Amino acid sequence: MSKRFSREEILERLRKTIAMGKPILVACCGAGILAKCAEVGGADIIMTACTSKSRLMGLPTTPLGNPNQDMLSLFEEIDNVVRDTPIIASVDSLDPTHWDLKKLLSRYAGVGYSGVLNYPTMGLYGERRRALRESVGLGFSREVEMVRIAHEMNIFTVSYVFNVEDAKQMVEAGVDCIAAHVGATSGGMLGFKGASLEEGAKLVQDIIDISRAMRPDIIHLAHGGSFATPEDTEYMYQHTDAVGFVGASSIERIPIEKAVTDVVKRFKSVPMKKH
Repeated sequence: MSKRFSREEILERLRKTIAMGKPILVACCGAGILAKCAEVGGADIIMTACTSKSRLMGLPTTPLGNPNQDMLSLFEEIDNVVRDTPIIASVDSLDPTHWDLKKLLSRYAGVGYSGVLNYPTMGLYGERRRALRESVGLGFSREVEMVRIAHEMNIFTVSYVFNVEDAKQMVEAGVDCIAAHVGATSGGMLGFKGASLEEGAKLVQDIIDISRAMRPDIIHLAHGGSFATPEDTEYMYQHTDAVGFVGASSIERIPIEKAVTDVVKRFKSVPMKKH
């Protein structure tokens, strides 16, 4: 059973990692075995997400079920095998059945989560759909409000942002870590067609530049697009000022696809004695 980490403790750990010259890794884990392995591998933060179930079912990344209820229920499984790593939750602030965001965040903190992320997010959709959702109070501004309330409650926050305007809003809300989201992850059997490494790096740096100008203390991460493997993140670190990576498909889909395929091939290739 892991401990509950305060916002200050998580930030201290992350800044220590940066000072050591090592990249921060937020590992999305939708099952206990994944979280256990991610911690052994050195992940700085374990994250749960409502899209994990689809990936573990062998499907394209898709939100399934009731995100908030599923994430609240998943905590015990993850917590049972994680010993000393903060566990944060993706929170569906867009769920109108949980209109009181403070009450919703209190439930997440109450089960033991040490932080939150705005996911699912309207940032993945086009301007028209985002505008329609804003008109009924369930747009990206509600995700910003969730982060603002979490900050007031002294809960550690990570936010996905998709452009500089999103970044400005999250900075003003008091977010601790900004994860520049450059699109759905490519690669593997079921990857999406994402932005190129060059395009992704430019967007990441644009977001870093604007948020850093507003608040220099923010920790900058990146996620998605063609940043799908450790080699891809090497390009990112060389061409941006990002200090970490949020891995979802990169942690719980692509490595499993490769590992299981390879080991089955190896088992099938073992020679038998002749009978």
